[in-house]
Amino acid sequence: MPNETLEVYIAARRAEVDALLATYLPPASCAPASLHEAMRYSLFAGGKRLRPILALAACDAVLGRRDVVLPFAAALELIHTYSLVHDDLPAMDNDDLRRGRPTAHKVFGEATAILTGDALLTAAFALMAEKGLACAIAPKKILSAMLEVGVAAGSAGMVGGQMLDIAAQGKEGIALEDLHDLHLRKTGFLILAAVRMGGILGGGGPAKRAKLTQYGEAVGLAFQIVDDILDVEGETAQTGKPVGADASKAKWTYPRKVGLDAAKKEARVLIDRAVAALKSFGPEADRLREIAAFTIHRTV
Repeated sequence: MPNETLEVYIAARRAEVDALLATYLPPASCAPASLHEAMRYSLFAGGKRLRPILALAACDAVLGRRDVVLPFAAALELIHTYSLVHDDLPAMDNDDLRRGRPTAHKVFGEATAILTGDALLTAAFALMAEKGLACAIAPKKILSAMLEVGVAAGSAGMVGGQMLDIAAQGKEGIALEDLHDLHLRKTGFLILAAVRMGGILGGGGPAKRAKLTQYGEAVGLAFQIVDDILDVEGETAQTGKPVGADASKAKWTYPRKVGLDAAKKEARVLIDRAVAALKSFGPEADRLREIAAFTIHRTV
């Protein structure tokens, strides 16, 4: 529906992602029941579904078939949720609250939380492989998209970024380029992979995929900077997690490194860059443009 608002678009895509995941995951009663209950508890805690929505919006931007790309987009949420479950553990960020609810390890115990993350991660690649075998997308494109996700989620991307984040905690200083790299890996690369996945599986040509890459890089970094800002001036009732947690753990963030005003300016520059990357696209990329604007104005 070309005239639907972004709010309606996001709600519709989120509902599609949730419906697919609800039917794909084993029911909470399926043995081992405690594991499947924890997986569902963590996955359906009310997340934004930003990564799958970006993948679907990128598919729209290259005039691809959204219904075919949906399972691959949904798999991104499994990976994102696994990362949150593990990040919240006492050995990592030691958080008690996530999305306004007790974290998985507080409800189910640390061992179950670790296995929950493991199960969600492996389920993501099983979902992509299973649906890939049954869809009409060329196998090379499916493998290409899965490779994007695997690299973005691993030691060269998200996991590596988390390691850099841990290593930087408590240090007296960090170079801006190192903080930039940390944020790109920890958050930006999986968002970039989502956008690139939508372009690849949607059938976009090299030129369009190159522009989507520029968009994804800028939005991914801006998203983490805004996260840093919300940790300073957000509200727990809106963010669903304690405000000021980064400072209490001596984490390096953009507001800490360059100041709050400069961090806000950098986020705006990145969003302008993301929108400019889509100049050659028509109205089919309007959702991506709107999501970029939403990224900088969000409160959660």
